[in-house]
Amino acid sequence: MTELPRRVLFGAAYYHEYQPYERLEEDLDLMAEARFTVIRVGESVWSTWEPENGQFALDWLQPVLDGAHERGIAVILGTPTYAVPPWLARLYPEITGERRTGERIGWGARQEVDFTHPAFRFHAERIVRRIAGRYAAHPAVIGFQVDNEPGNELLHNRGVFQRFTDDLRHRYGDVATLNREWGLVYWSHRLSTWADLWTPDGNVQPQYDVAWRRFQAAQTTEFIAWQADLIREYRRPGQFVTTCIAYERPAVDDDRLTDHLDVTAGNPYYRMQDALELPDRRSADQHWTSSGVWALQLSADRMYASRQEPFLVTETNAGSIGGPWDNRPAYDGQWRQAAWLLVSRGARMIEYWHWHTLHFGTETYWGGVLPHSGKPGRTWHELARLGAEFDRAGDLVAGLTPDADVTFLFSLPSKWLMQKYPPLATPDGGPDARAYHGLFDPFYRGAFDAGLQSRIVSRPADVDTPVLVVPGLYLADDDTLDQLRGYAEAGGHLVLGPRTGYADPEGRARTDRMPARLAEAAGAWYDEFSNLSTEVPVDGLDGRATRWVDGLTVTDATVVARYDHPHFGRWPAITTRRVGAGRITVVGTVPDVDLAKALFRWLVPQHGEVPPSVTVTGATAPDGRVVRFVHNWSFTPAVVRLESHVADVLGDDVYPAGAEIALGPWDVRVLNVT
Repeated sequence: MTELPRRVLFGAAYYHEYQPYERLEEDLDLMAEARFTVIRVGESVWSTWEPENGQFALDWLQPVLDGAHERGIAVILGTPTYAVPPWLARLYPEITGERRTGERIGWGARQEVDFTHPAFRFHAERIVRRIAGRYAAHPAVIGFQVDNEPGNELLHNRGVFQRFTDDLRHRYGDVATLNREWGLVYWSHRLSTWADLWTPDGNVQPQYDVAWRRFQAAQTTEFIAWQADLIREYRRPGQFVTTCIAYERPAVDDDRLTDHLDVTAGNPYYRMQDALELPDRRSADQHWTSSGVWALQLSADRMYASRQEPFLVTETNAGSIGGPWDNRPAYDGQWRQAAWLLVSRGARMIEYWHWHTLHFGTETYWGGVLPHSGKPGRTWHELARLGAEFDRAGDLVAGLTPDADVTFLFSLPSKWLMQKYPPLATPDGGPDARAYHGLFDPFYRGAFDAGLQSRIVSRPADVDTPVLVVPGLYLADDDTLDQLRGYAEAGGHLVLGPRTGYADPEGRARTDRMPARLAEAAGAWYDEFSNLSTEVPVDGLDGRATRWVDGLTVTDATVVARYDHPHFGRWPAITTRRVGAGRITVVGTVPDVDLAKALFRWLVPQHGEVPPSVTVTGATAPDGRVVRFVHNWSFTPAVVRLESHVADVLGDDVYPAGAEIALGPWDVRVLNVT
């Protein structure tokens, strides 16, 4: 039975072996002074654990674990399989990963290896067993992180491709079935034998890519599950096993991967300084870092969604992140704000990358808790304040279930396919590899801007809110579409965005009028659609249509909004219809920030207003206590009127309903509803 401490774990990744001089005791004392309760160690240094083939050096970590334990600091121990030592690459050059068939990844970074190769697995298993056998019994170790940010590559190695062929053979049975299911009559791709299957490098068949991306993610899941099972042979009762997920990695399916782990852990990096300011009208691109408060909250909600339960943050910003040309450490207060936002959405641990800023290597300018001088500076003092707050809040904020007003259905298979065959274009007219997010994110942001809280799920069966929003669900089976209709008929408000239900799970366009299996219930259908090069005003709700238009034809629905355009004006932008005890609303465009906000205020009318720089969110503790988080994302102070009787969790004040609380610049208040 996995057990986590009944408080928010707080700390950083710590690499004593990276320090330029001996300072272990000083580091640990500074951590304890800042109320750190956890560090992560060991996952990046296979060549330190095993300097030569079969020559192990395991004792170097003992003083770190002993010193941490003496100060009450817990330890998460990592396995080093993502960073292969040079001797292993030299002895087994065949383990090198290939990004294209026959084209090996160059050495010198990390994750260059074909982790499915038997030679790699032999050595990986040996080092994992040595580390776990040596340290699993240490009282400081509360859990294990296997590997690190898996799924970084789509591997094209011969062995991987042969397993892909076997996977297809087991899935489809024979080539005749595959020919039919993939439509390989097209361009004379019909196979006569499994040996005819081509490698993925030049493929342009969408059905192939659906299967290829699904298979690649399954390989990552199998690898992490394999390591987790090794660790479970050694771990003590109560120790957890996880891996840290970078959600933008191309070969990771968090929903299936976390089935093999004890708790979700992720790495939500985010832009600081003005990127966190509200109100926010920027349309900054999202990549491995998020930009904007709404996007940071989306990152947290994705982590919660992996297992529909609280999660760990294994890495997030301590200082600047990225290259030496991009130095933007937080404004005073922003560390607190971001950490409390993550906790409010279910984080049970906040762990920073990393304790000390490195003096060498690629990440020399990824700022740590301590600067290059090794002396406590502004970051350390800000985080020490946060550590004291977590200490005071105690078990009230550990393992919160965040509130949700609306639910979003997220589809990784649709995202994967749209990365190669996107329905949306970039501003210069080229294919937008982030098209799925281009469809999904504006709706999520609209809910955020309307003051709503969201839950993200991958299955309709997990929905427990009165509104379900489904943008960009391009790949969907009949049962999923029928469940969506059933949700509305049972009393829910189903909101369908562009591209939902257009193709089956193989990526074949359906023969229905769109949205497939839902058009009759929605009272509107389309068979024509267009990309938009410029934004189009909309009548009926404030805002503009962007990027896409579905040519909706109304059969039995009410028009909510219509395009103000000489051609597109023939079609409604948004329709709605009662169905059973609920309702289906169809949104035929990608809304801009104003239209998205107006849409969600129409979907879920809100009572009361807060200043435009303020967010108010809520969550429930495991024992049923209710917590509210009030953030002021601005240099300008703000005042908020309270709707309930509350106690200040981080102070001694008690406020009656109707009272006003003041928030300073970049401030956050944590309140217990009493």
